[in-house]
Amino acid sequence: MPKRLNVAVSQSHTLPKTSATLSALASTTQEAALQGVDLLLFPEAYLGGYPRTCNFGSAVGSRSEEGREQFLQYFHSAVDLGDTPRGAGDDWVERKLELPKGHDHRGDGTREELEKVATETGVFLVVGLVERAGGSLYCAVVYVCPREGCVGKRRKVMPTGSERLVWAQGSPSTLKAVTTTIKGVKLTLAAAICWENYMPLLRYSLYSQNVNLYLAPTADARDTWLPLMRTIACESRAYVLSANQCVRRKHLPSWIQGSASGKAESSSASNGTPKLEHNSAAAKAEETQQFKISSLDQGNIPKTPEPTPADKAHGVVSPSPLHIGSTLSDLDSQTASPVKQRKDRRRSSNLMPMPDNHFLALPGDSAVDESEEKHDTKPKALTDHGDELVCRGGSCIIGPTGEVLEGPLWDVEHGGLLIARGVDFEDCERGRLDLDVTGSYSRNDAFELKVAGLDLNPPP
Repeated sequence: MPKRLNVAVSQSHTLPKTSATLSALASTTQEAALQGVDLLLFPEAYLGGYPRTCNFGSAVGSRSEEGREQFLQYFHSAVDLGDTPRGAGDDWVERKLELPKGHDHRGDGTREELEKVATETGVFLVVGLVERAGGSLYCAVVYVCPREGCVGKRRKVMPTGSERLVWAQGSPSTLKAVTTTIKGVKLTLAAAICWENYMPLLRYSLYSQNVNLYLAPTADARDTWLPLMRTIACESRAYVLSANQCVRRKHLPSWIQGSASGKAESSSASNGTPKLEHNSAAAKAEETQQFKISSLDQGNIPKTPEPTPADKAHGVVSPSPLHIGSTLSDLDSQTASPVKQRKDRRRSSNLMPMPDNHFLALPGDSAVDESEEKHDTKPKALTDHGDELVCRGGSCIIGPTGEVLEGPLWDVEHGGLLIARGVDFEDCERGRLDLDVTGSYSRNDAFELKVAGLDLNPPP
């Protein structure tokens, strides 16, 4: 008898207040329940927020006061689940930790709110969040069962790039898979967060626990993400769910867009985006280059800042055709009208029109069709600065032999609910006919993996 469930991912972006994001999560889950969803995944750092583009005023050897104030704002937006800094594991899950005097729960109530949403909707939730414990922040995922409440939680063991400044490292013991039964279908599920999926041994630690549902909340919107998800599905013979946020610059919190105190500057862009105060030498250099761009009378082309290291680490590339590091003479040619640029390129090439106002240069000196010159539309990059996409999403659902079932979902910021209906978890077992990377295809007599504090045997 087929073992079928409806699984889904939500491409939702964090709202300015954590309370508002929790309300949005509840609404999204209610909508998913109406559509028959059994399990729903939310993106990395959905609660608490992913601090995209923020450098927290830091450079090698220095930290600014503004950056410390930004961290304070971020620290306050994180959620407190009542766990310890080291991570209490099963004691946290089973509520065995000591309660504060006069309280009936630990933490700020977020755990209880998530359990309430799961119970009321009947949807199993997997939620990416930023967890506050002691004086540190952790990027985490929590598993919430409609019947049993929180059945597991894990913390990211290796934050990526600049994330390491604001996120502590989680314990590898939290890589423990959890089991649940939904409508008679037994699931063994586990999550790898964002670039943990580029860690082959970490992936193998999850495969070893015989997962049939592999969860990958992420902040990576690169084109390379989908092939990675397909590879993981093929390797693991599991269904793979990946959820990312689709974020515009105007969605970033005020303490990133404007002053560290979270108050918008009175001098703001025409779209209402507060002006960012820069303290670092790199930022001042960027302002100088932006002044060079604005001094050119080329039709009020908006300034698009160079991607930060955090952007580059997660595949966000500024779409603007202007290069911040260019000289004035370079910028003169870059900011010329598309018609003028095409005329100049005719001297050495024959241009073939391509989508999105791009052209393929071919050898030769053939003239360009006059109709091409009339088609002088505004490039997509030259849009209102606040509407600039800083993360395009790319959420997807992959089958156990690597086939794309749903997605990737690009540029959808509202109502991005991907649902794979009637997925048959017996397909995971069918796939083991020719590939079981931790069993028949492993040569475990020759190769062995050990993870500190983690039992790699499949859970009962």
